[in-house]
Amino acid sequence: MNFPQIQIRTTDARLGLNIDDPKQMIRQPKATQHIEQPAAIVDIETTRGLMKIDSSQARRDVGLIGPLESTKKYASEGRQKVMQGIARRASEGRQMMDIAHNSNAIASIAKKNTFPTKAKLGIDFIPSIGSVKLDYTPAKVDINVQIQHAKINAQVNKPIHEYTPGNVSGFMLLNPSIEIDFIV
Repeated sequence: MNFPQIQIRTTDARLGLNIDDPKQMIRQPKATQHIEQPAAIVDIETTRGLMKIDSSQARRDVGLIGPLESTKKYASEGRQKVMQGIARRASEGRQMMDIAHNSNAIASIAKKNTFPTKAKLGIDFIPSIGSVKLDYTPAKVDINVQIQHAKINAQVNKPIHEYTPGNVSGFMLLNPSIEIDFIV
């Protein structure tokens, strides 16, 4: 006996896809930057050094003196020499008065006046130690600096972002089907 049979054939659907990829572009422009460094302000004040040299005592020691002091000195020396001359002549006059008691008075007076006293030897043109006086005020330097800070101007530039979205579209490559057959 033959039984009827059913044959079923199916065809699967096939889908096709059209895909447009998305496009994205990102650019980051560099920051705009301006830097300026002003010079520092420097103020320098200087007070000069001062040196005073007083050599008047040293000049006096070697015989170099001013006109007023020289006049006083030579007047004093002249007065002293005059007094010595008066004293010498008075002494010689007494010796001459006593010529009766001293017969060699004229010879001794002549001998004293003929041979002068020995001059002292030595170096007279070197001033005494410490006769030159020095007074020094050192120089003074004041430095004032005013720092100038750097001026920085920075501008951040935003990124440039461009985006094109993608697209997906589907279509049927093969439509599904079902075939049914009856076999007797």
